[in-house]
Amino acid sequence: MAVITQDGIRELVAIKGERAPITSCYLDVDGRRVARYTDLEHEVDLLLRDARVRANGEPSVQVDLGRIERLVRGGIDRSKTRGLAIFACSDQDFWEVIELPVPVRSQVVINQAPAVGQLESVLREHEPIGVLLADRQRARMFVFALGELVDHSERFDALPRDEGARGERDRGGDHPHHVEARVQQHLRNAAQVAFEVWQQSPFDHLAIAAPDPLARELEANLHTYLVDRLVGRVQVPVGGSDDDVLAAAQNIESEVERRRDALAVDRLREAVSTRRRGVAGLGPVLEALAAHRVDWLLVSQGFTAGGWRCDGCGLHAAIGRRCKRCGDRMVEVSDIVEEAVEEALSQSCRVQICVENADLDVLGRIGALLRY
Repeated sequence: MAVITQDGIRELVAIKGERAPITSCYLDVDGRRVARYTDLEHEVDLLLRDARVRANGEPSVQVDLGRIERLVRGGIDRSKTRGLAIFACSDQDFWEVIELPVPVRSQVVINQAPAVGQLESVLREHEPIGVLLADRQRARMFVFALGELVDHSERFDALPRDEGARGERDRGGDHPHHVEARVQQHLRNAAQVAFEVWQQSPFDHLAIAAPDPLARELEANLHTYLVDRLVGRVQVPVGGSDDDVLAAAQNIESEVERRRDALAVDRLREAVSTRRRGVAGLGPVLEALAAHRVDWLLVSQGFTAGGWRCDGCGLHAAIGRRCKRCGDRMVEVSDIVEEAVEEALSQSCRVQICVENADLDVLGRIGALLRY
């Protein structure tokens, strides 16, 4: 089974169905949604039945769909897998299955290239995040990726016991200052643990869980690389369960995603309103992609629309049937948005799938910041 990475997505985009179409199949196999496996098999049967009709007798695609059906009937371990992304082209002996710990939207896309839009969305929504928890003696560092724990480290720096403190005070010692110095050293150690974990399991964002005075001191001791990744604080006790820490990480991850989407869409709105390096709406975006002018593509999650593709020159358009570039007859496609995402990735554009952003929806659910 393959693992999802940004490089892996771009490698998929580079694959083309030269002699036969490529079948892309996403399956929501989340056991929390469909408890009985027989019900899941029934859902997949209906999905594949529709795909077979759309395949219009294409032999390679029919073989692909049969292989997907056998995969499901053979049993899927749903203890950790909640989504599957399957890419196949039997004519080119191409078969790749990606297990995802998060659900996806079930769909089958038959096209000349793998449909990677949902993979891009999953990767953008679930960037690795670190959570550093600390009190005056204990520190715990977690790293989560795609909703799963990938690294965990702990440190304990014991303070002198109370009776030891009384004894030192009786001897005239400056015990409170000594204890505070030990606490400061503990926080420096905790910050070092976080940096060492980041070196082993890099993460994009870092959240702190500690009482306010300690959190401020902890942040002051972080390596500059980690300071740049700070996204906020979470309310989890240092002894909280793994599930509690994961839930806090997912909440702040969602906040980070919403803020990032809002900033990107604000930039797009300004560019569109001033007519400076920004376009919105399906038609203008496809034209900009055709001219290789797109730098950053923004798409509302779940947006689909029919369109047209010219197999002669590769042009994508919202309106057919004749290609404006070469004059050939165009092919109607069921989801031109997916093809726009694939085309943008093939041009090394940045692609951002925005979740529930009303401002982007008003702009037509798709827009692009341009190179020139």
